[in-house]
Amino acid sequence: MTEVIAVFDIGKTNKKILLFDSNFKVVKQHEEKFPVITDDDGFECDDIDLITSWIGKSLQEIVADIAYDLKGVNFSTYGASLMFLDEKGQRLAPVYNYLKEVPETIAASLFEQYGGKNEFCRKTASPALGLLLNSGIQILWLKNQKPAVYDKAKAVLHFPQFLSYTLSKQIVSEPTSIGCHTFMWDFDQMKYHQWIADNEIALPEPVNNDVVFPACVGGKEVKVGTGIHDSSASLVPYLKASPAKFILVSTGTWCINMNPYNKEPLTASELEQDCLCFLTPNKEQVKSSRLFMGHFHEVWAEKLAKHFGVAQDRFKKVKNDQELVDTLSNKYGESSVYFPTGKESFEDGLKLVDLSIFANYEEAYTQLMIDLTALCVTSINLVIPENDDSEILYVSGGFARNPIFIGLLKKSLPAKKVLISEVDNSSALGAAMVISDTFSDADVSKLDLGIQK
Repeated sequence: MTEVIAVFDIGKTNKKILLFDSNFKVVKQHEEKFPVITDDDGFECDDIDLITSWIGKSLQEIVADIAYDLKGVNFSTYGASLMFLDEKGQRLAPVYNYLKEVPETIAASLFEQYGGKNEFCRKTASPALGLLLNSGIQILWLKNQKPAVYDKAKAVLHFPQFLSYTLSKQIVSEPTSIGCHTFMWDFDQMKYHQWIADNEIALPEPVNNDVVFPACVGGKEVKVGTGIHDSSASLVPYLKASPAKFILVSTGTWCINMNPYNKEPLTASELEQDCLCFLTPNKEQVKSSRLFMGHFHEVWAEKLAKHFGVAQDRFKKVKNDQELVDTLSNKYGESSVYFPTGKESFEDGLKLVDLSIFANYEEAYTQLMIDLTALCVTSINLVIPENDDSEILYVSGGFARNPIFIGLLKKSLPAKKVLISEVDNSSALGAAMVISDTFSDADVSKLDLGIQK
């Protein structure tokens, strides 16, 4: 019988359950896609009843399976989503979609009362993202738009904590969900922002993510974690097992650069350049920057394929030709062909760039990667402090498999050891690791984090 920790990794598209053994190896994995429903305003949202029902049934099956000895359960979920409970602990509202629009006046009133937009956003380390993406706005939105529901609300939980609550019945908060562009956390004071108290909103004080609670699942007592925000969860394996200080470059549609060792306060200038701060499970600042790199790449790769009459995935076969890179670098210097005035000129580049300047697809794509990597390096430099002592740059996600990107990163950041991350399911793994110390003595230092190529 294998001792396991079950993690439910809840994304917007895919919902997964993973079982990790005592050495943090995945021994079982299952993925589901659930149909969405609409909320009380007719806007698309997740079917929370279907999700929680699936979680309950999955746990019952694990407990009943003689191959596994379930020791713990935790949850890794997307952020910017709140749940409201009444005095009996019953859910009052759907899990509202963070893409739902809200009146601009709600955020504007916060800015006006607490030092203006720039100062408020700087202090909360939260870009004003609009919609419901700044999750604190959801509280004021409910109060403003649905007062009959708000008046019944006696507890407010972030999404990971709500899923934990369905098992533990504990009303808790934790740093990673609060510290992610929520408008709720004052990074100067490292506590809830004053507007929370001024509006008489009762939120539980955050506990660290290694706290667990007993719960009965299928007649068996197991330990249940508090739940964790997926972005911060993805940092945990590196925080626990990296031999040196590091920066994590997590690539995908968005490239998110995270430096958990940068303690410098977020500046207004950094905020304007798409920087923000997260919190680690131990309530420590993680300075982060973002770049829409995957989207830029996808759109341009499609345009290049069409222009040169090749398959859309042809870029996967383009090798890192150092001679070609040098030739193009000498030809265009520091000028960007595809982004003539920086990332903001993406749309202009699509309209203005004459692809006939390139002899073939390989040349055009290599220059695209030179320009994209330059944008990425600029973004990475935003999270590197003046007195930097990080040694490793871990690269995860799709661009970790792009040899041109990796080669250019090494050349652009010669002081860093660039490692291609070997960590799969990093958010789920992080959720397992934060609670494992309670009932496991696994040696996390043996975890394979990355390889150098």
